[in-house]
Amino acid sequence: MRKYKVAVVQLDSQNDKAANLERVSRLIDEAAAGKASLVSLPEAMNFTGERVREEDQPEPIPGPSTEMLREKAVKHGLWIHSGSFAEINPEDKRHYNTSLIISDKGEIVAKYRKIHTFDVTLPDGTVCDESTRVTPGQKIVVADTPLGKLGLSICYDIRFPELFRLMAMEGAQVLFTPANFALPTGKDHWEAILRVRAIENGCYVVAAAQIGKKRRFAAYGGSMVVDPWGTVLTRAREEEGLSFAEIDLDYLDKIRERLPSL
Repeated sequence: MRKYKVAVVQLDSQNDKAANLERVSRLIDEAAAGKASLVSLPEAMNFTGERVREEDQPEPIPGPSTEMLREKAVKHGLWIHSGSFAEINPEDKRHYNTSLIISDKGEIVAKYRKIHTFDVTLPDGTVCDESTRVTPGQKIVVADTPLGKLGLSICYDIRFPELFRLMAMEGAQVLFTPANFALPTGKDHWEAILRVRAIENGCYVVAAAQIGKKRRFAAYGGSMVVDPWGTVLTRAREEEGLSFAEIDLDYLDKIRERLPSL
């Protein structure tokens, strides 16, 4: 498929996994009604906050969240990018931060585990120490699909351009950057970085994001789709909901011919 519609989901996930998944389910239904061929979800799509209850803990893959997404993919005949969620690591007390590509047949065709953990002190003094909770992944992932070659990343990964160049060299055409990006840096850096990643690699960037007040910080939002020329095709309002854009791989080829930097 050389041209198709993508629906980008912006969420305010909180500390109730069942409630978060119910909203995800409803928004996927709305995306299907809007004739999307692909739905993209943000980082931490099924939970943010302190995991007190057993039902909110990290889960295996396949597991409850995966199965809901697979059922929706089959029901609507669309592809789903899962954003990311916490996957049990049987060899470590820390979990993985994992992203999936699920086909319109409900098959898991790609799995990526976040490589770069967010360990920083923000300008406002907020300390983020993701590596105490998350085991870093080790593999770059590019999935060859009927929708093109899809490259996977998660949030803080976007600050490391080498990852994206390596995905482009492996043929990636659409780069996913699901995020739960902090407001202090997001307001200045989020769009700028995403546009540069699109331009320098001649790729579409699909950036689904969290919004709202979280336990540790306020999330920036700003979910968007950027084309290979660096143009922002769509940008979400400051609320939960859907944004739609068109992916056109023929246009991507034309941009790469004009700017053959790869």
